[in-house]
Amino acid sequence: MLVVENLHVFYGGIHALKGITFNVPQGKIVTLIGANGAGKTTTLKAICGLVDAKGSIRLDDVELVGKPTHEIVRMGVSMVPEGRRVFPNLTVMENLLMGAYHRDNRDEVEEDLRWIFELFPRLKERAWQKAGTLSGGEQQMLALGRALMSRPKLLMMDEPSLGLAPLLVREVFEVIKHINEEGRTILLIEQNARAALKIAHYGYVLETGKITMEGTGSDLLNDDRVRKVYLGES
Repeated sequence: MLVVENLHVFYGGIHALKGITFNVPQGKIVTLIGANGAGKTTTLKAICGLVDAKGSIRLDDVELVGKPTHEIVRMGVSMVPEGRRVFPNLTVMENLLMGAYHRDNRDEVEEDLRWIFELFPRLKERAWQKAGTLSGGEQQMLALGRALMSRPKLLMMDEPSLGLAPLLVREVFEVIKHINEEGRTILLIEQNARAALKIAHYGYVLETGKITMEGTGSDLLNDDRVRKVYLGES
C-alpha cells in the first residue's frame, strides 16, 4: 500500500531523514519506534506533505511527494497528530464533521458518525460539548474519530498514548487493534515501544534519521538491543 524509498528531509542545515526506506502493507499495523528527535514525526509530516521531502512516497503506486496536503488527504491518508490538536472551541460533533470536510455523500458521513459513536460511546454522550472541555482521553478519542471520518486508506497515529493514564493507554491500544481488525491500515509512532510492538505486525527502529533495525513486532520485542535501549530492560 505505502512504499517509502530513499526519503530525505532537511530543516535548513539539519539532515533530519537520511534516505529511509520502508513499507506499510495493506491491512497491517506498522510501527516506527525511536528516541525523541529520531525523525519519527518528520516521517509522518513528509507523508502528509507538511514538509518538503526528497525521494519517493507512493500510496497504491501513486507518488505523493510534491502533492499538497489536501490532495493527499483526498487520496486516503489521514493523521492523528501528536497532542491531539482538537479544535477546542468547536463541539465534538463539529470536530468530527471537520474530518469529513472533503466528502460529498452525506448518507455515508452519517453512517460513519454512527460508527464513531458506537466505537466511542463517550463522544456520543458529549456530542454538543466543546472539545476543549473534554478530558485528555476523550480528546484522544475525538482526534482518532475525526481522522477516521475521512475514511482513510492509511491511518497514521503520532504518539496516541502521550499523557494518558495507564488504563486509558490500554483502552487506546485496544481501539487501535479493533480498527485494524475492521480493515484499516495503520502506521503508528509511539514512545511506548512495548505497547506498540505488541500490536504491530512489523516494526522499524529509527535512530538519528536512519532505520537501523526492522522485523516483526514479536522479533523486535525479543531483541536484546531493543529490550535494553527502548524497553528499559537490563
